Amino acid sequence: MASFVDRVTLHASAGSGGDGCVSVHREKFKPLGGPDGGNGGRGGDIILVVDSGTTTLLDFHHSPHRRATNGSLGYGDYCNGKEGKDLIMNVPNGTVVKDIDGNVLADLVGEGTRFIAAQGGKGGLGNAGLASSKRRAPGFALKGEAGEERTLTLELKSVADIGLIGFPSAGKSSLIAAISAAKPKIADYPFTTLAPNLGVVQAGDTRFAVADVPGLIPGASEGKGLGLEFLRHVERCAAIVHVLDCGTLETDRDPVKDFDIIEEELRKYTADEGSIPLSERPRIIALNKVDLPDGQAMADMVAPIFEERGFEVYKISAASHIGLTELNYAMARIIQDARKKEASEAKTRIVLRPVVPSSNGFTVTANEDGSFTVLGEKPVRWVKQTDFGNAEAIGYLADRLATLGVERELFKKGAKAKDEVRIGSGDSAVIFDWEPSIEAGAELLAGPRGEDLRLESPWAGRYIEDHADDLNEDEIAMQWEYNTANPNDPRIEGEK
Repeated sequence: MASFVDRVTLHASAGSGGDGCVSVHREKFKPLGGPDGGNGGRGGDIILVVDSGTTTLLDFHHSPHRRATNGSLGYGDYCNGKEGKDLIMNVPNGTVVKDIDGNVLADLVGEGTRFIAAQGGKGGLGNAGLASSKRRAPGFALKGEAGEERTLTLELKSVADIGLIGFPSAGKSSLIAAISAAKPKIADYPFTTLAPNLGVVQAGDTRFAVADVPGLIPGASEGKGLGLEFLRHVERCAAIVHVLDCGTLETDRDPVKDFDIIEEELRKYTADEGSIPLSERPRIIALNKVDLPDGQAMADMVAPIFEERGFEVYKISAASHIGLTELNYAMARIIQDARKKEASEAKTRIVLRPVVPSSNGFTVTANEDGSFTVLGEKPVRWVKQTDFGNAEAIGYLADRLATLGVERELFKKGAKAKDEVRIGSGDSAVIFDWEPSIEAGAELLAGPRGEDLRLESPWAGRYIEDHADDLNEDEIAMQWEYNTANPNDPRIEGEK
């Protein structure tokens, strides 16, 4: 079973918001006390947090589908529903979050750094929150919004100052074990190291992290061996140390040839946009295994070649600790220079430029089949909030769309009565036949569109209109309730 995973796909589903509540306050001697339905609770977010105690993405490998809890429904007496619980997941330091298209959304570096991977849906308004001077007793509430669903890629890039690279069995793991407290697995066969090892080195007053990258062979940048999977761990390093095997028993290999092959792989590897290419990082040559007679002879022979190319060369032995102090201080000097340069340069500010919405916030498109499609953040969201089993809620949606200007835009596009109109796209689109007789913002006097009680009781409507100045709010509400409950009242017949 794998123990180290540095690239996973995460399917994050945030919690949905709870629906709002439809409720009317009732008590003795006050049967119609007004709407008191509470709002639905917010859905839980899915949040990634950097934790220094987490070193792998293995948990996400085993459980790639994560879901936060939903918000609960609203209640009467102005009680809002409970919020969904946020799902907080720990990730290693240096985790990069990308969307399905490969765009970088977040680079999580530093203990406690947080990123909302999926946003929870908002709770729907209860009828108390929908009440207004024109709609005093709403008989409907808004549905909660669905939580955000996203497919993300998490990549771990080790946060190290120095990267040790080289062929398998060159001695990288032995070197990191000799200069730090790291305890990697060490054996005399290739590909012993299957995961990057991280160690902390102290050289004088300078403290820095060193990582070894396993599995580099010819063709690593094209996916051969393990190198392509782990070259990303070198991207954050300020410098690279080539660990070259001077005691190899393979007749077709020598340190210069090994160096040229690895350099070619570094040149071919494509780092993230904005970072310095790996082939342009400061590099040090560490000629390893000089404790062997053949190793010392090979190091003496190839050292001048690398020095002529302008590299610092150190003859070392990870096994007997020869030359390790000089190598440590050489790495420390590079790190000091890199940190001074970083401190002197002006920090780059990340400027967020939100997309400027159109003046009306939606678009209307005339389709070839004679139908029309309405797209926009507000109309689509409003449709999802609507309970289509409630005529008053449908009327409220129509009022909102008319106020936004959807009806006027449909007129401009040539829409006619009974034309098919779609709001949204794909399977989630809502399709209806357009009725152009209702103008924008047309609020009926005694009730919201969809529930105008005068349509069922002409006498009641005319009576209230004639006596509106003499009736208070409760008397008007009781008059409506009486007449709709008594459609055979003789006064109604008399009006007919």
